[in-house]
This record gives sequence, C-alpha cells and structure tokens, in this order.
Amino acid sequence: MDPDKIKFIKNDRFAAYLGIELVEVEDGYAVVKMEITDDHLNGVNTVQGGVIFTLADFAFAAASNAKGLVTVGINANIAYFKPPKGKLLIAEAKEIASSRKLCNYSVDIFDEDKDIIARFNATGYKRNK
Repeated sequence: MDPDKIKFIKNDRFAAYLGIELVEVEDGYAVVKMEITDDHLNGVNTVQGGVIFTLADFAFAAASNAKGLVTVGINANIAYFKPPKGKLLIAEAKEIASSRKLCNYSVDIFDEDKDIIARFNATGYKRNK
C-alpha cells in the first residue's frame, strides 16, 4: 500500500468508529474487514444493513482513490442476500470499468465462513485536484 495514496482514506473517522480496517489496497482494488460487535446489530439481532453498506462503501473508496485521484461516489446500490454468520465481515472491491472522469466498482461482502452475504455496486466521479 502506498501511504501517500491512501492517507485520507486512513483519516475516515466514521470507518474507524465502526472498527473497519484496511487489509489490502492496490490501484482499483481493496479488501477491508470489520469485527462485528453488539453495537452493529439491529433490533432483530442481525447486522444492521447500514453497517454492511458502510463497509462496502469504504472498500470502494479505498480502491477507487488508490490510483491517486480524489474519487467520490455519485451512485451506489446494494443487494443483501442473507445475514452473516460469525463475528467478521470482509469486503472486496474491484474496478469494473474506468474512464477519464467515471469509474464503476463491484464490492462483494463476505462473512467469516467466506459466504457472500451482499453485493454493492458504485459509480465514482474523479475530481480535479
């Protein structure tokens, strides 16, 4: 990981508050993880959907900004497949397409058994510095 390319990603206070950690970051690719705690659960004792969305969004941000251009999300959606098992969530972001100003990413979210629990798709806009 090039620390200069991801320094502002590491400054994400909300991700830190949730306990999200960078595992791997390369141009157009990232893996992040999070230990599930009771604070991440909703009223029916499953992981709150917003927590899963935030984990995926952080993976997208890390992967899309690793190229050194400030990239912000302009559209995102998520499909939830099933509740996670265990106490660990992992999100893997991969670039699908990129042009001069736009990029598209797919993020798969897995539980600790490596079962896919959700898929997040995002479009990013590459800002001028």
